Amino acid sequence: MKIEVTDLRNDRDDTFVASQLSTYNATFTFRDFRLLRVFARNVDGSIIGGLLADTYWQYLEIHKLWVSEVHRNKGHASRLMNAAEDEARLRGCKHAFLDTFSFQALGFYQKLGYTEFGRLEEFNGKHERHYMHKRLDDKLR
Repeated sequence: MKIEVTDLRNDRDDTFVASQLSTYNATFTFRDFRLLRVFARNVDGSIIGGLLADTYWQYLEIHKLWVSEVHRNKGHASRLMNAAEDEARLRGCKHAFLDTFSFQALGFYQKLGYTEFGRLEEFNGKHERHYMHKRLDDKLR
């Protein structure tokens, strides 16, 4: 056996490993993975904010949320989050989770009802990474 360490992407190798893990996971559950993308656009169609997420196994996993600086503090991020959570509920999700760094949006997510369930310290020597969860099935709308 030879161990290879690299910083180069090899789509064939990446796909092989991912497919092997998916095959193993399929023995324990079903595959219901779906992309979820939500965008806020200007009247000219340009993106002023976006949310990248996935839904699977009754969970919404939010990977990225961004709103352009000139459009911040106008409720766009909340609208993006609400739209993603609403769609996740339609897909049968009962939970949502995400992570955020201490210099990003911890307070914002807390205002939306997310609670911290874990934390890692000393990213770059000074930042914390917060892992957050929210139940989606007990929200009255």
